[in-house]
Amino acid sequence: MPDLASRTDLTRAAELLRGADALLVCAGAGMGVDSGLPDFRGDAGFWRAYPPYAALGLRFEELADPVHFAEDPALAWGFYGHRIALYRATVPHAGFALLRKWGESRPRGQWVFTSNVDGQFQLAGFDRVAECHGSIHWLQCAGGCSDDIWPAADLQVEVDPDTMRAVGELPGCPGCGGLARPNILMFGDYDWAGRRSQAQLADYTRWRRELRGANLVVVEIGAGQAVPTVRRQAELASAAGGGLIRINPREPQLRHGRGIALPLTCLDALQQLDELI
Repeated sequence: MPDLASRTDLTRAAELLRGADALLVCAGAGMGVDSGLPDFRGDAGFWRAYPPYAALGLRFEELADPVHFAEDPALAWGFYGHRIALYRATVPHAGFALLRKWGESRPRGQWVFTSNVDGQFQLAGFDRVAECHGSIHWLQCAGGCSDDIWPAADLQVEVDPDTMRAVGELPGCPGCGGLARPNILMFGDYDWAGRRSQAQLADYTRWRRELRGANLVVVEIGAGQAVPTVRRQAELASAAGGGLIRINPREPQLRHGRGIALPLTCLDALQQLDELI
């Protein structure tokens, strides 16, 4: 059970949600933890999820770098091939359904803005999703022969679990026959083909503009400060009315005291809010 202060905050948050005309969900990596997805927070968290990389001393930021697709494609596709299989096998936790239920009951609708590339929102039935860092379920040419993007639905990458390297034939580009890569914005990435995400963001921005005068409530979930894209979007979107609910067990602090901070895990917070709503 939450303490008295957090019970007060939960009640205030539930009141905000009940009065919302529209709902915006801003989600970071913490959204997937209750579904069993690994927590990449810090080197220790990443290496717990992927012990072979600990032995090599490779950090997440180093592996999520497009340079490996040119210098060591088997290493690069070992990392991303494993993640594709993991995300396909993951069942979204019950909190996704609660968010969808709340959004569908709002007269002005709902959007999701997320830095997650796992496709879990779409798997949970959301159709208005802006993926600012792209999606692992789409591919592009690693050599940049064009800005074409194609689905990875039929892609199967065999990965050696001991070395975390891809074995066998690697995914290819249908345009030039060279190597393909996930359509994800990586660290230091100047070749990302971002038109799919840009189209999503354009639709999302159009919806936001149409909400002038409406009571928009923002639920920010699992978005940290290391890569603050999602936090900044949540703060910007809620600036006019201050209708921000921040769910984060580690970094719940609010700038300027605006909004409501719930230092709880995603599923715990959403279930308690649903009971109060």
